[in-house]
Amino acid sequence: MSDMNEAPTMEDAVVEAETGKEFPEPAEAANYRLLADIPVRLSVEVGSVSLKIAKIMELSEGQVVELDREADALLDIKVNGTLVAKGEVVTVNDRFGIRVVEVVTNNVSHARLERRS
Repeated sequence: MSDMNEAPTMEDAVVEAETGKEFPEPAEAANYRLLADIPVRLSVEVGSVSLKIAKIMELSEGQVVELDREADALLDIKVNGTLVAKGEVVTVNDRFGIRVVEVVTNNVSHARLERRS
C-alpha cells in the first residue's frame, strides 16, 4: 500500500469475515507479532530502602525493615526494570497475583533494551 487510499476499510473487514478472504496486515502489526514471543522479566516492587552494610549484617530472623511505601499505595509493576504499570496484590489459588490498576504509558516508549548473556 502506497497511500492511505489503499488502506483496508471497515467494509473490507466485513467482506473478509464473510468470505474468509484475508487482507495483508499492516507492517506495524507484523512487527508486534514478531516481538510477541520474546520472554521478558515482569517484577513487582513493594518498596525499597537504603541501608548501610553494617545495618544489613545486624539483621536477624523476625526483624522488620520498614520500606518507603505506604501500606495502601499501589505497587510498581516493572518489565525488565522499567515501570510499565501500577497494581494491587490479590490471591489466586493460594498464590500471590497482581491486579493492574493503572498503565504507565510515558515510560513504555522509552524502555531500555537490556542484553544478557
